[in-house]
Amino acid sequence: MARDFFPFVEDGEVGDAGGTPDGLVVQHPARIAVYDDPSAAPRVVVVEPKDVRAYLEEITATVNRLSHEQGGTIPFMVIREIVENFIHAYFQAPTITILDGGNTIRFSDQGPGIKEKSLALEFGTTSATEDMRRYIRGVGSGLPYAQQYMEDKGGSLEIEDNISGGTVVTISTRPAHDARGLSNAGGEKDEPVGAQQGWPVAAAPAPPYPGAATAQPAWPQPWQQGGPWPQQPAGYPGYQTAYQQQGWQQPGWQQAPQPAPPQPAWAAAADVSLDDRGRQALSLVLERGAAGPTDLVQAYGSSAATWSRALASLASQGAVMKVGQKYQPTEFGRMLGA
Repeated sequence: MARDFFPFVEDGEVGDAGGTPDGLVVQHPARIAVYDDPSAAPRVVVVEPKDVRAYLEEITATVNRLSHEQGGTIPFMVIREIVENFIHAYFQAPTITILDGGNTIRFSDQGPGIKEKSLALEFGTTSATEDMRRYIRGVGSGLPYAQQYMEDKGGSLEIEDNISGGTVVTISTRPAHDARGLSNAGGEKDEPVGAQQGWPVAAAPAPPYPGAATAQPAWPQPWQQGGPWPQQPAGYPGYQTAYQQQGWQQPGWQQAPQPAPPQPAWAAAADVSLDDRGRQALSLVLERGAAGPTDLVQAYGSSAATWSRALASLASQGAVMKVGQKYQPTEFGRMLGA
């Protein structure tokens, strides 16, 4: 066994291949899905059950190789920290998905899951048992380290629940809001399915008037002909009802309903609720003009991962925006902190 793969773990007694005397046994193969081509199903690489250390080592080395073959830049050490967390799921159906040209990797399992996801990202919090510490450090450093590294490089780490139990951890060189929804090797997201697969997608028909949200029906319209509103055409049940649902007047309709006036900034600010950390983070950003997690740690203590989440929450509410490795206040944030 390569000793340098586990440089901080003391050698422990190991039993037969696939398990140990303490009952920590690898029973499920790990499946690695690689999305090489957005128009094809992924190829799947299987890592068969074996001794715990050999199993973790092979998964890490394989994911690292496959992601870098795609052009990914996520380092071996970060991948290893996430792979080692499969031990907390007792290796129940581990699945790894490589997306976005190797720059987004999802790790999922069907273990007991993580109830306190925020605590899992705090240094020093862990659910590792003494049996698990034969194979991993077990000091609550893996996920916080991986998150801090990814965010320092402009990327992200997110923890979510799996569909029917277990956990999904996504690491990406993209920010969290960009990493969500990735479904293929090219990294496209939030597009029509046809566009993702390279099929031609028809453009939306032109609306009947500037600013209209509804496509123009195929039959002539009264404002085009200058005549009275037509009777309901045969074969188009609910024709007039559909237009009434849009709030159009008939007959004699002249102009589209006016949009509601924009919500004033003070009203939006009234709907935002900041916790203590959010207020502290915003206060320091406003005071200094720009601040990052390290500045907040120096000012208030706690961990960089904690302040990264607080800043990300402020950014999602529009109070700050990330510029380089720091966050700067927006006009809305200045009003919020006034």
